[in-house]
Amino acid sequence: MKKKIGILLVLVLLLSAFAAGCGGQADEPGEVEEDLSLAKIQDKGVLVLGCDDAFPPMGFRDSSGEIVGFDIDLARAVAEKLGVELEVKAINWDTKEMELNSGGIDVIWNGFTITAARDLEVEYTKPYLNNEIMIAVRADSPIRSKADLEGKILGYQVQSSADIAVKGDAEFFESLGDVREYDTYQDALLDLTTSERIDAVAVDKILIEYIAAQEPGTLYILEEALGTEYMGIGCPKGAVALREAIDNALDELYEDGTVEAISKEWFGTNIVIRDVPKLTQEQLKEMGR
Repeated sequence: MKKKIGILLVLVLLLSAFAAGCGGQADEPGEVEEDLSLAKIQDKGVLVLGCDDAFPPMGFRDSSGEIVGFDIDLARAVAEKLGVELEVKAINWDTKEMELNSGGIDVIWNGFTITAARDLEVEYTKPYLNNEIMIAVRADSPIRSKADLEGKILGYQVQSSADIAVKGDAEFFESLGDVREYDTYQDALLDLTTSERIDAVAVDKILIEYIAAQEPGTLYILEEALGTEYMGIGCPKGAVALREAIDNALDELYEDGTVEAISKEWFGTNIVIRDVPKLTQEQLKEMGR
């Protein structure tokens, strides 16, 4: 009998020690951890924005080396609504999700296309822009359609929305002679216009129309798009409070005319969309994104 009591006492002591090591008490069933994502930003007083600094007019370096752009101006207005300062940080676009979820940045905000795969890794806001993936060739090129690219060499930025669109169009992808991946769209476009290594570049419409306007007579943009898409702001996965605060701030900025003023400054018109709900996995898969 004494032996049995001794064994029971040992078990009780072990269980007590285990509970203490785990924080004393186990969480109640169904207990949800408090979302402090917005509070943490407001406590430190800074919203750190991660961007590709070679993606005009969304985010790029001006002649003085400062990162400027449409998304930067819009994010600064949102940060003011949240009661914090904006800090802009250039990041490696290949590892943007890792940078976000490791805490290196607070948001990815740089013409960031919403896709089903990315949606599993980040907490997207509602879409605020729509876009298309276009194909640009040299102005003197005989290529005027997707069909003309059969057997040709196409370039694009690695891990970009153009990368996804090209590989997602199996028939088109297989018709190409080869593809080349670049660190940035700017690198791809420079190679296109200064060499014969590639015949065309797949690129965001927002970017290529801006560059074509800056350098008239240099590029020709094919009429056929590779696909349409939505852009959103990426927050860390599960940061619902921060995501909702950004959505609400953008709604307020739309209402007071700030969004329109910023958009007109960069594009001559208001291209920001609203009243498009947060996209679900099912919707993104149906869109082929």
